[in-house]
Amino acid sequence: MPSRYLSFRCSVPWLILLLETLLLIRFVFRFPDVGNTYSPSSLYPEFQDVNHMVIFGFGFFLMVLRRYGFSSTGLNFLLIVLGVQCSLLVEDLLVFLGVQENKGGMRRLAEAVVSMTAVAISTGAVLGKANPVQLIVMSLVELIIFYVSRCINRTFLQVPDNLTLMHVHLFGAYFGLAVTSCFPEPPPGLDKNRSTPKSDLFSMLGTVFVWVFWPSFNSILTDSKREAVLNTYFALAVSAVAAFMLSVLTSKDGKFRMTHIHSAVLAGGVTISYTAHSIQHPWIAMILGLLGSVITILGSHCLQRCFNPAFKLQDTSGVHFTFGLPAVLGAVASVVLCVVEEGISTQWNDLSSLGHLIFVDVGAFCQTISIALITGLITGLILNIKLLKTVHVSKYFDDQFYWEFPHLSVGF
Repeated sequence: MPSRYLSFRCSVPWLILLLETLLLIRFVFRFPDVGNTYSPSSLYPEFQDVNHMVIFGFGFFLMVLRRYGFSSTGLNFLLIVLGVQCSLLVEDLLVFLGVQENKGGMRRLAEAVVSMTAVAISTGAVLGKANPVQLIVMSLVELIIFYVSRCINRTFLQVPDNLTLMHVHLFGAYFGLAVTSCFPEPPPGLDKNRSTPKSDLFSMLGTVFVWVFWPSFNSILTDSKREAVLNTYFALAVSAVAAFMLSVLTSKDGKFRMTHIHSAVLAGGVTISYTAHSIQHPWIAMILGLLGSVITILGSHCLQRCFNPAFKLQDTSGVHFTFGLPAVLGAVASVVLCVVEEGISTQWNDLSSLGHLIFVDVGAFCQTISIALITGLITGLILNIKLLKTVHVSKYFDDQFYWEFPHLSVGF
């Protein structure tokens, strides 16, 4: 009996096969002078933590919809493992073109996994609305644009390589918001975009995994690993405590709200990502963690009531106030701390140097967010062409459109 749901048999398998063929050719016929894949490295413990965080943590973190659990975890896994291979291909091309230096195999793999965080965040914004073909295309485009943005920051603004990678939260959040603005809004009567206690529990499980492994994420590619780990943990701890406190203070009945805890406990890790390696006083990291939690919870109230309806944004997982706003706060904090540190060291005599630092940091921030918004909008328009089999709004937020449910097949 033919299914009521659209089959992707003629698109998804062949698209994946095409990409895997190109990636296989990449390893068979390598670009010259791109380094040894099996060069020795001590990054494996941190890489393992980040791999758990991106695949398991974000996979369950996105399980916020009551009828979209299979797709949240399954498609996230597909995008990550496919995107990591594509990232290696993009890095090989950049090395071949001479715009990026040669690196060891494990370091390149670690950068690829960290870069996929942008895709996981963007996926949360379009969760339930984009089909697998659209998600794969979005992931490939986003990865390429993110590497281009990093090259601009590194080449023209002289931003250190590890710091260009920490723009991943900012880029992923605003790229995803721009993409989701191009999708039609679901009808008012559609209730599939709600959560249940079970989906909230699984989503909180993913949040806890992301929280636990975040110190490794912020320290994996920096030379000051001890400072990065300690400062990240202090910021995360304070943001988690503040999330429970602010949740009670802002809820009408004075109870904890799972949506607050789900998003605000991670705010400290996002906010501290730019400065975790350079902060020398734990109280600074703790203040940033507190501010990150505050801006997340207060931002969720303002954005959901004012910003999202005005711009017709359907931010399914709340990535704007979970990752976007804390990333903006972290970027501003990095500028302030850098200026204060440089000013104290020069006794505020070298104003030209301070001006240059401000220009570089603000320029990197503006360049990243501008490219994310512009290219995200263009990508969203491309994803809605008929060739990519756009899903009808009545089929949003439903696993049955993509996954087999044998126990429900009798009713079809």
